[in-house]
Amino acid sequence: MLEELTKLYDRYVDEYREPDGTLSSMMRLKRIHTGFVVKNAELIADGEKFDAETREAALAAALLHDTGRYEQLKLYNTFRDSDSVDHAVFSHDIVKEKGWLNALVPDVQKRDAILNAVLYHNRRDIPEGLDKLTEACSHTVRDADKLDIFRVLEDQVEHTDWKGDSRAFWNLAVSAPPNPVVVDCIEKRLPVAYQDITSLADFVLIQVGWMISGLYYQTSRRICRERDHLEFRRK
Repeated sequence: MLEELTKLYDRYVDEYREPDGTLSSMMRLKRIHTGFVVKNAELIADGEKFDAETREAALAAALLHDTGRYEQLKLYNTFRDSDSVDHAVFSHDIVKEKGWLNALVPDVQKRDAILNAVLYHNRRDIPEGLDKLTEACSHTVRDADKLDIFRVLEDQVEHTDWKGDSRAFWNLAVSAPPNPVVVDCIEKRLPVAYQDITSLADFVLIQVGWMISGLYYQTSRRICRERDHLEFRRK
């Protein structure tokens, strides 16, 4: 199923290629990100010993979680939801409209779990009372996404002109100090409201907050430690 779904997904992404066949730098960034999120989801599923059905559903949700990012960038030239659209809702609606899962996932509960994991992946909290499959898929995508957002920031800082082009960081001010509201939330281990993120410093701080209390699975926390993500942000 995942192989066929990946083919459908890549055909969709191909619609956003330039006439010479290339993707713009920001769309390429997003496709690479998606690949790493799937790999992180595989590590989480294996580390947490998911059964085959849960593993497959979680990986499918990881693949589809940012489907709406390409259209978002095309329409609004930003990845910042507050300046455009909620990309999780956008992604959910596009996947549902395309009908990719209808033929590949005949089980309705499994299909709904994948779609809902896409829908919930950027929320501060997932809804209570979810069935076990939806809950596992949602937590896996959220953790896998955060783990790669750590990598994206590090890669952008080390290999791009991130001060000249901060679109990967929502066009945030790269030299501004952190918002005291964000600092207070991190110190108290409270969720940060996205409207309070006004600088790159805030963007980094919310990631530190994820490392402290925002990763659900033990496997995710172990991966974070092994990759030295916190150490990078101490530099």
